[in-house]
Amino acid sequence: MMSTIRITKEFQFEMAHALLGYDGPCKNIHGHSYKLKVTVIGKVKEGTADSDEGMVIDFGIIKDIVNELIVHKYDHSLVLNEKMKIEEEQFEFMNKLIIVPFQPTCEKLLVHYANLIQSKLPSNIQLHSLFLRETPNSYAEWFAEDN
Repeated sequence: MMSTIRITKEFQFEMAHALLGYDGPCKNIHGHSYKLKVTVIGKVKEGTADSDEGMVIDFGIIKDIVNELIVHKYDHSLVLNEKMKIEEEQFEFMNKLIIVPFQPTCEKLLVHYANLIQSKLPSNIQLHSLFLRETPNSYAEWFAEDN
């Protein structure tokens, strides 16, 4: 009998952002040390001669997907809402300015990350949840069952 298991891989990256129109200090450019936990769910492989026998998915596959789509792109970047009135030439000294079509809050970043990850997972593996810690005492969670 194949068991359904959830497995989680954790990631860390540094990122700066500013919140457009926010009534508080987060309207200014500031950074965080983010911690991202990616949990997937699937059946444990049994009765195969595959190298990943006994696994739901090789942790290395999750690592490759998340590093490619999120960590390598967003680490040490500045993320801004496309509605901000900025001239990209102001940021020519940076090679990691990311303009997004949404307010780059912890919550909206999670939704964006979920969409990115889901697009690359093998069909037999589902994204179960994401956890994004923005500060030592603040985080957001995304669950597939809620969406």
